[in-house]
Amino acid sequence: MRISIGNDHRGSAVKRKVIELVRRLGHEVQDFGAVDDGAVDYPDFAYVVAQAVAQSRFDRGILICGSGVGMSIAANKVRGVRAALCHDDLTAEMSRRHNDANVLCLAADLLGERFIERIVEIWLSTEFEGGRHARRVEKLRRIEDEEYKSAAWNGSSIPSPAKQQGPQLSSAAVGAEHDEALRPATVSNVSAFRDR
Repeated sequence: MRISIGNDHRGSAVKRKVIELVRRLGHEVQDFGAVDDGAVDYPDFAYVVAQAVAQSRFDRGILICGSGVGMSIAANKVRGVRAALCHDDLTAEMSRRHNDANVLCLAADLLGERFIERIVEIWLSTEFEGGRHARRVEKLRRIEDEEYKSAAWNGSSIPSPAKQQGPQLSSAAVGAEHDEALRPATVSNVSAFRDR
């Protein structure tokens, strides 16, 4: 697969390790992330990666910031993107199996290196299950279509990639130390959850 990856200043160190992992797993990677230690704005990088995936220039994307929340919010503003903030094996698996997530968001400051590696491995290797889940993902697409029609009807401006100011790709920052003692969340009845 072709994977686009982006990060803000909080995700630089983690990004470098994720790129190595993704290449070891046999995928092609393009880095659209911050490249030096200056503070940057996560929406700029999320937009570039999300657009690359939405336009089918890449199969999937990975975004990394301190908590993963900002990147997730920003990426999900792009039509056709289903960005999922994953924090353990279960969220990584289910975001692909049930939601056909095409962008993975990670928390550089909250997860240890081994958890991040495991999440990335699971997310990249898990296929979309389809079936009843395809119907649900199609409903998401219809919601997007209705929102875009509504925005156009009301005279609102729908962002155009050509009119957007690009990210400041000359900036990056030092990643935070990771606490390997952090444990992923647990679900009491995982098998029942997976079957819904």
